[in-house]
Amino acid sequence: MDLSTSLILVVLTTVLLWLLNRRNSRKQHLPPGPPALPLIGNLLQLDKKRPFRTIVELSKTHGPVMTIYMGWQRAVALVGYDAVKEALVDQADDFVGRAPLPFLYRATRGYGIGISNGERWRQLRRFALTTLRDFGMGRKGMEQWIQEESRHIRAKINTFKGKPFDPTFILSCTVSNVICCLVYGERFNYDDKQFLELLQIISEVPRFNSSPMGAMYNLFPWLMERLPGRQHTIFGYIEDIRKFAKNKIQEHKDKLDPSSPRDFIDCFLLRMDQEKDNPTSEFHYENLVSTVLNLFLAGTETTSSTIRYALSVLIKHPKIQEKMQEEIDSVIGRERCPSMEERKSLPFTDAVIHEVQRFMDLTPFSLPHYSLKDISFRGYTIPKDTMIFPMLHSVLREDKLWSSPWSFNPQNFLDQNGNFKKNPGFVPFSAGKRACVGESLARMELFLFIVSFLQDFTFSAPNGPDSINLVPEYSGLANLPRRYELIATPR
Repeated sequence: MDLSTSLILVVLTTVLLWLLNRRNSRKQHLPPGPPALPLIGNLLQLDKKRPFRTIVELSKTHGPVMTIYMGWQRAVALVGYDAVKEALVDQADDFVGRAPLPFLYRATRGYGIGISNGERWRQLRRFALTTLRDFGMGRKGMEQWIQEESRHIRAKINTFKGKPFDPTFILSCTVSNVICCLVYGERFNYDDKQFLELLQIISEVPRFNSSPMGAMYNLFPWLMERLPGRQHTIFGYIEDIRKFAKNKIQEHKDKLDPSSPRDFIDCFLLRMDQEKDNPTSEFHYENLVSTVLNLFLAGTETTSSTIRYALSVLIKHPKIQEKMQEEIDSVIGRERCPSMEERKSLPFTDAVIHEVQRFMDLTPFSLPHYSLKDISFRGYTIPKDTMIFPMLHSVLREDKLWSSPWSFNPQNFLDQNGNFKKNPGFVPFSAGKRACVGESLARMELFLFIVSFLQDFTFSAPNGPDSINLVPEYSGLANLPRRYELIATPR
């Protein structure tokens, strides 16, 4: 059977399945939504550059719980704080499923903590949280690691001697070294060729996944597997990362001391040995490789991109940068390393860092959830195997939660007396049982790195503040900031 015949059969089959699905949907009480076309669903209605904004606009007509079709895939969008909280927190057990996104499924082969469900997810998440905490995540030991890594990157920045440079990869090195200490038990030099190549690969993965080509792969994986394109290059890159992880795991096996585990991999290997005779155990080699991949990728790109975006914001708003430096100088000075205990004494700085995360809106759709069974929600039925988008973008921009949702304004996190105030709509790490495993680590990194940078440097752009554009370069599953050369002038 040639390719054209196969494609025709696939299209006809998909249309028939879509028509059958629509007929069955009428028997259920699905949430309302805009009319959809066979095969392509509502794709033509979505803004290609900012699809999440179209969904929020459509919800003004169809309501905060809305059915849309992403190609043939039925999805339900949850728009606004009330709907998102009710689903992810109040009905957490119903909405705990994670969607098997084709790109992530192929990258991990269905293993690991990222997109797993059921007993696999429960075992791996519990183990990851416990083990990472044992090695210091969110605690004093991790704070000291970050402080040490901060010294390395500031020394590296000083080598540029006030000349323009692209901070992308040195920030990736810094952040990745923190997660590498937890997972691999080692850090890498900023000039390590293999490490830099891996970081280049890591930066390409979210860029592809948030591009139109990445969206096409997630919508029509069978077709994209058979067409030429960048998707094949990206999966080749992912195999390189897997090979790196496998080599590190083998090194750990060769040097494993059961009485003194050094890091996450050692602990996982010991657990594998303990449960080798348990047929229901999820502690096996494929889950180890993919979980290491999950932690390495997520622990590098998200936080480094956020710090890079924060520097762009401070260059764009030099008065804010100056006010942060004044506060930091008065509380900590320029010689002593910042600590997490001092965050409460730096309310303006803390507010700016929170506002960076809110305004950046890193994952506007969240990582999609999935109905593992029929779900009853707000009088509607969300059928099994429906993709669910908790629209974090709609919460981070909700008018009733923020005084100025569409502009960068640290006052969103300050009361009238200048004290830091929490906001329930601050959900950049999502919420509920699927919230980011590394949230406490990311919060610590953002605060300690940004404060230490401002102790030593004033940041600017070669062409001035107006040359900085805070609109993302790519917007899909993630909002990825633009890359700029910047100048770090020693203070």
